[in-house]
Amino acid sequence: MIEKSDIYEVKKNIEGCIGQKVLLRGSLGRNKSFEKEGTLVNTYPNIFVVKMDDSQRNVTYSYTDVLTKSVELGITTSNGYDSILNTMTID
Repeated sequence: MIEKSDIYEVKKNIEGCIGQKVLLRGSLGRNKSFEKEGTLVNTYPNIFVVKMDDSQRNVTYSYTDVLTKSVELGITTSNGYDSILNTMTID
């Protein structure tokens, strides 16, 4: 079960990555998925904003999207991308 402390932990981790390149992966339903790169622009109490590289538009996602794995958020590292959830311990 997702707890308020889990959401706070994800928010804190994402806030520390503002300005970095990110990789978003998610499902569009019926065996369709997407994978796009962008830049983490800002965080707000309930959502975070990513500016997409390909279209220069902003998209928003909630922290619960990341926790429920509706969207996988990868942060740029020297070895490629690392999932934001890899740094957390969720019971």
